[in-house]
Amino acid sequence: MRAAECRTGEALALALRDLYENSWRLVPVNAVLGLALVAVGIAGYAVRAALVLLPLVGPLVAALVHSAVRLVREGEVTLADAAEGLRLHWRRGLALGAAGAGMLGLGVLAVRVYAGSRLWPLAFLTVYLLVLAGIYQVVLWTLAVAEPARPLRVACREAAVLAARRPGATLLLGLALLLVNLVGVAAAAMPFLTLTVAYSSVAAARFVLPRPTVGEPS
Repeated sequence: MRAAECRTGEALALALRDLYENSWRLVPVNAVLGLALVAVGIAGYAVRAALVLLPLVGPLVAALVHSAVRLVREGEVTLADAAEGLRLHWRRGLALGAAGAGMLGLGVLAVRVYAGSRLWPLAFLTVYLLVLAGIYQVVLWTLAVAEPARPLRVACREAAVLAARRPGATLLLGLALLLVNLVGVAAAAMPFLTLTVAYSSVAAARFVLPRPTVGEPS
């Protein structure tokens, strides 16, 4: 039997507390990840072929997710945990990064093709499917990093099972985190680089991982 799980609102609230108490440890990792994403984005805008570098950001994502998992499980996190996460999960990060980049690329291409054709309603369907796939990725990254000994295919299956078992809560979490990141990007580049991705990682860990039992860190 699984331990009790956080509801969506509770996971978001606990992640806000976690970020407030540990921001100086999480923000530097998030900033490095954000700067890498911005650099790849700028390079891709200038030279479309540079977008093939996007999977290289995957190990940095894995390092941040590792820090979030550590915080939820142990109640504390250090900068050294990010380095440990990078060392432990860089291969898995590359694999997940490549899969995510490929999914995004195909989705964007499909939207452009459909939007310029008589099948334009399919563009909206593609965007909807991309959002769902992104939400699935949030759950998958957390499970894949939290249980590195399990094969990646097992993590993929467990992520699908969790999303199917808690469809409404998972969708609500994903939409809330999407809104948080969109607000961060709209406000300015700096909030996006220093706050929202770290918050999203911790909120996902709070939602996906079982609650600590009595006597363990909360």
